[in-house]
Amino acid sequence: MEALLVSTGIVALAEIGDKTQLLAFILATKFRRPLPIVLGILVATLVNHGFAGAVGSWITSLLGPETLRWVLGISFLAMAGWTLIPDEFDEDDAKLARLGVFGTTLVAFFLAEMGDKTQVATVALAAQYQSLFYVVTGTTLGMMIANVPAVIMGDRIAGKMPIRLVHRIAAGIFAVLGVATLLGAGNSMGF
Repeated sequence: MEALLVSTGIVALAEIGDKTQLLAFILATKFRRPLPIVLGILVATLVNHGFAGAVGSWITSLLGPETLRWVLGISFLAMAGWTLIPDEFDEDDAKLARLGVFGTTLVAFFLAEMGDKTQVATVALAAQYQSLFYVVTGTTLGMMIANVPAVIMGDRIAGKMPIRLVHRIAAGIFAVLGVATLLGAGNSMGF
């Protein structure tokens, strides 16, 4: 249950103001059809984070417990720093309209998530918790918590969210996870 809750919370916070949330705003404004956009986000996230979670689970089979602890701890600390750097949105991510609303959203979100901080976080969380199902479910739920309101309410909420504060909170959580991991907090889980 911890893997699900931590994964959900971290990704929901990290996603606020992220380029994929900006993409959700743009797609909502452009197409004005929330259901296929939300479904496209869901499918793209499940595939992307499923792959990332599988990579994270695989990494645990390659590294010994002590090495894994250091890699994960440093990764979480790096994610804390990365979360504080504002994302830039590439307009080309939203220019796939010939694929229809669902197809455009699916492809654009999948591509935008490649190498994104939430994908990297999914890899690290899957390695940390060794629970592929709960981590992928949690990170996907976090993505949906952050992006569904963006699709439904669009521009009405964009300017009202304290993005810097949310990013600082997410960075703080990543930093706490990093320090806790480096100090051996995962020993009870076999790390």
